[in-house]
Amino acid sequence: MGILERLNAGEVVIGDGGFVFALEKRGYVKAGPWTPEAASEHPEAVRQLHREFLRAGANVMQTFTFYASDDKLENRGNKLTFTGAQINEAACDLAREVANEGDALVAGGVCQTPSYLSCKSEKEVKAILKKQLDVFMKKNVDFLIAEYFEHVEEAVWAVEVLKETGKPVAASMCIGPEGDMHGVSPAECAVRLVKAGAQIVGVNCHFDPLTCVQAVKMMKEGVEKAGLKAHYMVQPLAYHTPDCSCQGFIDLPEFPFGLEPRILSRWDMHKYAREAYNAGIRFIGGCCGFEPYHIRAVAEELAPDRGFLPAASEKHGNWGAGLEMHTKPWVRARARRDYWENLKPASGRPLCPSMSAPDSWGVTKGHKDLMQQKEATSQGQLKTLFDRSKSN
Repeated sequence: MGILERLNAGEVVIGDGGFVFALEKRGYVKAGPWTPEAASEHPEAVRQLHREFLRAGANVMQTFTFYASDDKLENRGNKLTFTGAQINEAACDLAREVANEGDALVAGGVCQTPSYLSCKSEKEVKAILKKQLDVFMKKNVDFLIAEYFEHVEEAVWAVEVLKETGKPVAASMCIGPEGDMHGVSPAECAVRLVKAGAQIVGVNCHFDPLTCVQAVKMMKEGVEKAGLKAHYMVQPLAYHTPDCSCQGFIDLPEFPFGLEPRILSRWDMHKYAREAYNAGIRFIGGCCGFEPYHIRAVAEELAPDRGFLPAASEKHGNWGAGLEMHTKPWVRARARRDYWENLKPASGRPLCPSMSAPDSWGVTKGHKDLMQQKEATSQGQLKTLFDRSKSN
């Protein structure tokens, strides 16, 4: 069955996790550009990560095409030996290969563009997205996702392009309860996306799971109040973000190399999965920071609702039950749900604050600081940023 048939039947669809962060940690993606050339350069790494998410319980294999638009691949001195079309084709082939190993669907994904931030026209932005779409149609993906949009205007443009294919369209924005970067509420964003043709709407990235669930609840309320219908999705960070502002974790001083103390445990993921399910969300996955064990936790929490456990649960006892086999008695005593549900993990960092002060520069589309360029960032440009950072 396709994505809409599954959701219409009340099934829980579990997404995969955050490929750019996972592959950066493994040495296949460069932080900064965050582009997906690994699909062509190191297909074995991308294939293996797909397989791990499939084994963990994901039944959507999203193509590793994040930031694979030509304007992003060429941005700020990023030099590639593969074209955008080659990367996108390789990503589609890898996702399909692994999806066919299980009961999974392939989703072709597009995301926000540097051209939009640089105030290019609707026609120019749509042309960039259309170029990716041509590959997805050639490879016959099962459905399409417009994800990681900070501005609802660009997200609507993306949905309008994707709808021309006749494929099911999902749209998720990287926003929290405060709304998009121009202050458009989650409810209004969702209404605009549904009216543009998205059958599934929600949020991904930038915020922690419970914050994202709250934003999707607001979307759901807005859609229902407008007399419209949609399915709902959520694919959050695997990081705690209680101190984030409108821009989310990008504003945190720890982004992107010092986020590990914020990582959610597998037990936090159980709570997230249940909260999302209870909110009426049926497409539940993850984004940056999510590893396969996080998705396994989501699948295990929702096993009673789905009727089965993922294959990876063969190596994982329910709520730590495998610890019953440990050699040390005090570790065996932790083989119970109430221990892990009530644990308050320590960071082990004596001088580490519990919260950070986000870098709230307050710039968005149209500001001169966000004008993108093909040339590498110059030392003069960097000095200006360093000086400004010191004064904030």
